[in-house]
Amino acid sequence: MTNKIPYIVGVTGGSASGKTSFLKEIGRLFRPEEVCILSQDNYYKTAAAHQKDENGHINYDLPECIDLDTFKADMLLLKAGQTVKRREYRFQHEEQMGDWLTFNPAPILIIEGLFIFYRDDISVHFDLKLFVEAQEELQLERRLKRDTLERNIPAEFVKYQWDNHVMPAYRKYLEPYRSEADIVINNNKHFNHSLKVIEDHFRWKLREMK
Repeated sequence: MTNKIPYIVGVTGGSASGKTSFLKEIGRLFRPEEVCILSQDNYYKTAAAHQKDENGHINYDLPECIDLDTFKADMLLLKAGQTVKRREYRFQHEEQMGDWLTFNPAPILIIEGLFIFYRDDISVHFDLKLFVEAQEELQLERRLKRDTLERNIPAEFVKYQWDNHVMPAYRKYLEPYRSEADIVINNNKHFNHSLKVIEDHFRWKLREMK
């Protein structure tokens, strides 16, 4: 446990905009005792609790699909200097129990997810807000590649989800909050410049917090 209040950073952006890749780089640049990353992806509810669309397909791109109350509670535990344990959520294999993940408090706490700006009671805790974006056509191309290769989802269904779930959710739950971001990270080609800016800022904060 620690009595120091961490510097809390919220990171959001559309599907396949590059949030995960950006945060992997942050994780590579900093030690676990310096930066903790808590992702909304491990807080999905079971399929039985999810809403279905008019064609009987589960819409995973709604706030109701994620246990945001527990997500917020764990964020507050980390903010208070306590360790959090959570089962890893396995996409397409949610019936399997994921490995236990341990999140330890750190001076910089990164909160990542689709709906973190939409939920005022979560976003109010952020000291810095980052919004990762890319051109819509490029995001779709990346999602098609990821979901067909990594998750074995047919391309036709990926496109169905994009048109009927992903983009409607983006327009409603993410895009309206883009203007609240302190920094918008463009990831059409790469995010190298933005990554360097954030790295330098974090290192300055870490020195300041010693």
